Amino acid sequence: MSPKPLQRRAVDIAQDKPDGAQQVSPRSLAEAKALFRLGTPMAATQFFIMAMGFLDTAMAGHYDSTHLAGVALGSNVLWPVFMLLTGCTMSVTPIVAQLVGGGRTRRVGRVLRQGLLVGMVASVLAILIVVNAEPVFMLFKVDTAAADIGTRYLNAAAFGLPAVMCYIVLRYGSEGLGHTVGPMVIAGIVLVLNAILNYAFIYGRLGAPELGGEGCGWATAIVMWFELLAMIVLARFRYFRVTGLWRRVEWPDSREIKQILKIGIPIGLSSFVGMALFAIVGFFVGSLGVIPLAAHSIAGHLSWATIVIPMSLGSAAGIRIGFYVGAGEFSRAARVARVAVAISLIYAVTVSVALVLLRHYAASVYSNDADVVALAGSLILLIAIYQVFDDTQATMAGALRGYKDTRAPMVYSLVGYWVFALPLGAVLGFGWQGIPSLGVFGFWVALSLGIAAIAVAMAVRLFRTGRDPARILRLAS
Repeated sequence: MSPKPLQRRAVDIAQDKPDGAQQVSPRSLAEAKALFRLGTPMAATQFFIMAMGFLDTAMAGHYDSTHLAGVALGSNVLWPVFMLLTGCTMSVTPIVAQLVGGGRTRRVGRVLRQGLLVGMVASVLAILIVVNAEPVFMLFKVDTAAADIGTRYLNAAAFGLPAVMCYIVLRYGSEGLGHTVGPMVIAGIVLVLNAILNYAFIYGRLGAPELGGEGCGWATAIVMWFELLAMIVLARFRYFRVTGLWRRVEWPDSREIKQILKIGIPIGLSSFVGMALFAIVGFFVGSLGVIPLAAHSIAGHLSWATIVIPMSLGSAAGIRIGFYVGAGEFSRAARVARVAVAISLIYAVTVSVALVLLRHYAASVYSNDADVVALAGSLILLIAIYQVFDDTQATMAGALRGYKDTRAPMVYSLVGYWVFALPLGAVLGFGWQGIPSLGVFGFWVALSLGIAAIAVAMAVRLFRTGRDPARILRLAS
């Protein structure tokens, strides 16, 4: 993309003056308000999605522990695959935001149509993976009964994958257009619907068959189709219609698809390598015993809960940055990044203090085992450090997506997690060459150091990109 505003701004940016002391606060405050307007519904959407996972686990667990294990096994396959492939279409958001900022809203429809084609192909890949997951269960020698339930859960959920892949593209398009409330409302309705369907299909209520853990898969598939239908209704609203989304049917456009994948594949891989890393660490910690594994699970859940808001803030920042880049307002895009990172850092430090003060109470919410609570309480001290870096890097990654800058963050994540943190965690966790074993603490020390390195690299990349018109134009083209 090379609209005239971008070219003109590349020349004029050298003349931009830093905001004066009297101007910074009002402009930053206005930008903070805009970020909250965009980001709050996105955070709520993510919390609703998290709650769906919690409901699946809790309701399957109340049915039978073996069915709980089966659903957990299936989820360990389904959701990393889902994040990898839907991440490949997450590029729709910054692409749309830049088009809107450049006054090219009518081209958004073409991007979304091509995105839907990518989503449909991705759904085929996802189905092929999840319905052939049984060898993975056999490889790790999991309980045969649990593996059977996990397989049936995945086979049922696979029916919903074509719908959810297309829903995600339309949702990203809505968010790129600056409309985040609609997807939030859909996610809230889906949470209630998922609970009702779980109740029906797991326990055999409301005239449905009693399927146990497999019932979670059918409930998931049904709500995925509901999400798509609801999103199609939303896409009939005026702000969507002006994009021309429904005006024609198109053949695949290799140029448009290449742009979507060029930006999106690194996003999907970044999400996948993080999730896969924690899955591997979970297997390692599991070899240390039940109590370390339980404490590690508590720590991981708290870490994930704290990052939802910074992730949503980063997504909102990416939309704002994309809009300003499309409009050629590079200095305003850089201001968005500064404000978003500052808010994220304030949030992270506040949460850190709360985790330290409430660590034993937080652990006791998850378990009544005194040994687990004690170990988890100590681990939370590390989580308090880890999440400061994790929260801020999540926001910075979202901001970089607004510039369509996704390859460098992927490399940072791959190197920081897999080349540095995982080997170091194994050394510290199990002990090696005279180094004493730190157990589960060793893995979290390594993870904390790895995420700190990633956050520093992200910060350097973000602020250099914001000050480099040539790079911004190159990424936007």
